[in-house]
Amino acid sequence: MNREELIHDWNIADGKPRLPEGEIRFDDESLRDGLQSPSVRDPGIDTKIRILHLMESLGIHAADVGLPAAGPRAFADTLALVEETVRAGLRLRPSAAARTLVKDIEPIVEISQKAGCPVEVDMFVGSSPIRFYAETWRIENILPLVEEAVSFAVRHDLPVMFVTEDTCRATPDTIRALYETAIGAGARRITVADTVGHATPAGVRTLLAYVKQVVQGTGEAVQIDWHGHNDRGLAVINSVTAALSGADQIHGTALGIGERCGNAAMDQILVNLRLMGLIDNDLTHLEEYCRTVAVAVGLEIPVNYPVVGRDAFRTATGVHAAAVVKAARRGDEWLMDMVYSGVPAAMVGRDQEIEIGPMSGVANVGFWLTHHGYEPDPAVIDHVFQAAKKAASVLDTAEVERLIRDAGGRRSPD
Repeated sequence: MNREELIHDWNIADGKPRLPEGEIRFDDESLRDGLQSPSVRDPGIDTKIRILHLMESLGIHAADVGLPAAGPRAFADTLALVEETVRAGLRLRPSAAARTLVKDIEPIVEISQKAGCPVEVDMFVGSSPIRFYAETWRIENILPLVEEAVSFAVRHDLPVMFVTEDTCRATPDTIRALYETAIGAGARRITVADTVGHATPAGVRTLLAYVKQVVQGTGEAVQIDWHGHNDRGLAVINSVTAALSGADQIHGTALGIGERCGNAAMDQILVNLRLMGLIDNDLTHLEEYCRTVAVAVGLEIPVNYPVVGRDAFRTATGVHAAAVVKAARRGDEWLMDMVYSGVPAAMVGRDQEIEIGPMSGVANVGFWLTHHGYEPDPAVIDHVFQAAKKAASVLDTAEVERLIRDAGGRRSPD
């Protein structure tokens, strides 16, 4: 049978994928928005440069590399990262964040001039009624600031991404006024931001449809980005929905790091869009990217975290392992990879792993012995199997090898 016959995909309506009109692009916020989490540390510049290169290896198109107005270290790190994109000839586009104020944009102008590279200004301003009320803002006072800040960046030959914070709770009139003002002043990229993770997929579709109408009404060629947070656990599905709803660029961070419940997880977004056939990015460095960021910021990756967690492609259950072993005996690596997995391990540079524990069957033991270079002797298999049934958890490699020695097991001939 061919592969299409082996998996019936209910995710595809009427046998046809729902394709967006253009290329889906990605903006990685790990080195700026991701570092706003109160539980992470700000890594050193050498590590940040390593992470920047890993973004490049995954086909990321843009990276927010800092908020230079925040202080001397922020300025120095942002400059170093922008200079690295030039020195290494990276394809990804560097950007830097700023409030919608000229004084925040001035350091980005300086960095751009020193690096000899255009740096996109990611300027942000609140847009929801609740934020306006808390800040005692009035729209008639905000719009002149927007026009001044965008115009200042454009006069200094810097591309502008204009970000409306909390767009998902803003009124249509405010959204229209802010975007029309920014676009009129020269912004050619706008970002719809779900700053507090309020949106549902239905809200994403409705909001993006409205924003598209606003952009079309300006008559300008403007790109629309989506920036989501995970407060309701919907950041990844909202990002996928945004991609399917025509957003030109999707924002995310490695492992979803960010303040409160975090941002949309870039790694999960990439995997899902790749499995949907909407992108063809090489994801073999995905685990390295996630682990490098985790170590850099001082976080542990949960063992059951999708795709890059320790247990993502690991099973000790007898029924599951038996199916994988039977698939392996057919000599079909794809079949082995997919028979008990919704994500092919090979796509992200990993392998299916079969462990031995109290829920295992003899198939687990036989596969483990063969995979680790031991002869699958029936007496050895039984000895290890009986010991595993009495154990409280999965046996580690040292324990299995001790049991093999106790049973007189031998290495397979080379």
